[in-house]
Amino acid sequence: MAGRTYYSRTRDLEVEGTGSGLCSICKGAHRLCGKDRCPLMIKFYSRQKTLPLIDVKDLAGCSPPAVFVGRHGYPKVDIGPLIPPEFGDTSIMDTPERWMGMSIDQIVDFRFKLVRGKYRIDATDFRKSGRIVDNVQELALTEKPIEVEAAFSQKPTGRIIMDDEVQPFGPSARMESMVKGNGRFERNLERSYYDTDLRATEAVVNSYLNGTMISDIQKAFSVGTMGIDKNRRFVPTRWSITAVDDIIGKHLLKTTKFNETIDDFRLYQWNQLDNRWCILLMPCTWRFELIEAWYPNTTWNPAGKTVDIISDCEFFDGRTEYAHIGGCYYASRMAVNELLMAEGRTAGAVIMREAHPGYVMPVGVWNVRENVRACLKTRPMHFDTLDQAWVEIEKMMDIKRETWIKNSGVLRDWMIQRRIDDYY
Repeated sequence: MAGRTYYSRTRDLEVEGTGSGLCSICKGAHRLCGKDRCPLMIKFYSRQKTLPLIDVKDLAGCSPPAVFVGRHGYPKVDIGPLIPPEFGDTSIMDTPERWMGMSIDQIVDFRFKLVRGKYRIDATDFRKSGRIVDNVQELALTEKPIEVEAAFSQKPTGRIIMDDEVQPFGPSARMESMVKGNGRFERNLERSYYDTDLRATEAVVNSYLNGTMISDIQKAFSVGTMGIDKNRRFVPTRWSITAVDDIIGKHLLKTTKFNETIDDFRLYQWNQLDNRWCILLMPCTWRFELIEAWYPNTTWNPAGKTVDIISDCEFFDGRTEYAHIGGCYYASRMAVNELLMAEGRTAGAVIMREAHPGYVMPVGVWNVRENVRACLKTRPMHFDTLDQAWVEIEKMMDIKRETWIKNSGVLRDWMIQRRIDDYY
């Protein structure tokens, strides 16, 4: 399916993807791409439910609360609220910490109810952009769903875009004005908002340590409510997600990497949304690796004949370059360090992920963070040797140990590098 970009239009709904023309021939009925379900049709049907409710130029509803900051044209970017055409408790729509166990259809169904209002600002000089900026900032800080009304220049439309970094959302429209109700700020985010001498990294860490959900911190971070006053700016949503995971992960590592090592090999296993996870913790100093195996007919390997494998790793001294895997690397590293911090130990960690064809569309970095968290809450298997652990890994995963090792920096190092323990 790699190749030219294609578009198909049904009513006011525009669907975007990349392909060789198979989709226009298949029309979601013949499964020519090999997937069990057409990801474009999953999105289409979810939006069809929403279209009659958003066929207006003035939209009102209870925002979860949710905001979005675009990245195209940075620093000139579009910002705005995400508004569903319904009232009441809509918090589930923008709280990925609560999505574990849900199907892709369920997640897509309520995410596509969120209509994005777009208002262009200068991210580095946002204070001159007026009351809409203030409203968006206050919305991102608000603790519970709040009524929002937006006036658009035209009826919302939009392209469906696959993105493994950001949660999907519904159609969008250029926003002329915005009015919101009054709501209480989340207490930790409010504190960092008014403390204009507090560095952004310290604001993120303080909020996290005091119990604020990571998804809420990411929203506040993205709308310029953290940091020293003169340095504050809006940050594109996809950048803020990774930045917050990275900041928290590095903070935890300042402690965990100097803890005592665990005593044996541990293996945690998990299966969700046709993603299989094996997390191996080794009794050694800190090192970390994420290995992702994308099967043919999955989102990032749609036309492949073989499994695509990509990996990134770090050792005790950390990384100097951005991970090729992207935000998933930093989300999973943070989650592993949460466990190590709670136990007061350190370890080498290798996360093996198989994405099978049932994972028909990406739903955001949260999927990796929350699945690794959930996996690490299960009861692990304990082994004296790595060979014993491989027996259980190969029962869970289709890919054999030789392939995992071939694509791993950490596992190859473990097998080749001599350690002091080897001499006892």
